[in-house]
Amino acid sequence: MSATNLDRVFHERGRLAICSTLVAHDAGCSFTQLQDACDLTDGNLNRHLHALAEEHIVATERVTGRGRPQTIVRITAAGRARFLAYIDALEEIVREVQRSTSASASPIRTVPARSTSQ
Repeated sequence: MSATNLDRVFHERGRLAICSTLVAHDAGCSFTQLQDACDLTDGNLNRHLHALAEEHIVATERVTGRGRPQTIVRITAAGRARFLAYIDALEEIVREVQRSTSASASPIRTVPARSTSQ
């Protein structure tokens, strides 16, 4: 697995945070909940949601009822599958790095004991 095979749409901190949050919340999140969970400004969240919606990864719904209208954001079935494939690819890269690091690691060096006589 190579880092060049990673799905670039997720390879950005904001989008990674959004999708991670939505995967954990099947019922979706309000715009405000998502904003707080991902620590994004209104403008940044809106921009990332637009990019994810263009790729059919998330869907938004305007809900009216009691109180103020809310925007609910959900990850689509295709978006969930695509995001989980991205996470699997990241995990494979981490495993490869761990394997190569442990295979090339030098044995533990011991420091000779200091003699007490000088």
